[in-house]
Amino acid sequence: MKSASTRTALVANETQALALGFSGSLGNIDAYISAVNRLPMLSHDEEISLARDLRQKNDLGAAQKMVLSHLRLVVSIARGYLGYGLPHADLIQEGNIGLMKAVKRFDPDQGVRLVSYAMHWIKAEMHEYILKNWRLVKVATTKSQRKLFFNLRSHKESLDAMTPAQVDALAKTLEVKREEVIEMETRLSGRDMALEAQSDDDDDKFAPIAYLSSDAGEPTNVMEARQYDRLQSEGLQSALGKLDPRSRRIVEARWLANDDGSGATLHELADEFGVSAERIRQIEAVALKKMKGTLQAYA
Repeated sequence: MKSASTRTALVANETQALALGFSGSLGNIDAYISAVNRLPMLSHDEEISLARDLRQKNDLGAAQKMVLSHLRLVVSIARGYLGYGLPHADLIQEGNIGLMKAVKRFDPDQGVRLVSYAMHWIKAEMHEYILKNWRLVKVATTKSQRKLFFNLRSHKESLDAMTPAQVDALAKTLEVKREEVIEMETRLSGRDMALEAQSDDDDDKFAPIAYLSSDAGEPTNVMEARQYDRLQSEGLQSALGKLDPRSRRIVEARWLANDDGSGATLHELADEFGVSAERIRQIEAVALKKMKGTLQAYA
């Protein structure tokens, strides 16, 4: 998002450009390029004079003339970045911002032409725009990664994966670690993928959101899991500890003997204790009710 001052500067430049010879609609990129290529270039003496007027008198008219005379440089540099698939007009606009920054900081007494000085600022703005917009996820953040990003494509001989020898050679040329070259090549060869399917048909189940999502870390599920573990350990042992030996034996034999829930039958326990199956059922019901009251404290 451009600031208000930046937008004002762009409008001023466009107005001045129209006065200096632009014709037709500037909304057309081809018309714009054709127009900037017809703008007159400054001689060395004119450039020095205008730069001094800007520095000493804050002459914005001088700044506009310097910017307009170098718009063709921005167009030329922008062509070199068309391979990233971003709009040509956007690249030019970002480059124009860099050009205006260069004009503002240009010192005519350093013995350097503005065209040489401005290239750094123009490229810097384009690089920043590309890094922010080339992918949804930023692919380069550190200085070495940014250097790799803009050099790897030009050094690669083809779209195929690089061989170990090519990786070593490039790492040596760019003075970075070979692991960084491999990682950046992997990032460049990848692509953005929507988490959710773009249609409402059966493709939904194949979207990444269907198999990448996990409820394991969801706070409610975490609390429930912890509560269940506490109930299974502390709560169960506490509830069993409050039963008499016979009641505990019946509950354990009926419900805790096997993981699959296939415990002893009422008749088996009736034979063990020498009572009827109905009596075992009654003892079990009382024991479970008593345990439920104890376990509520852990729920």
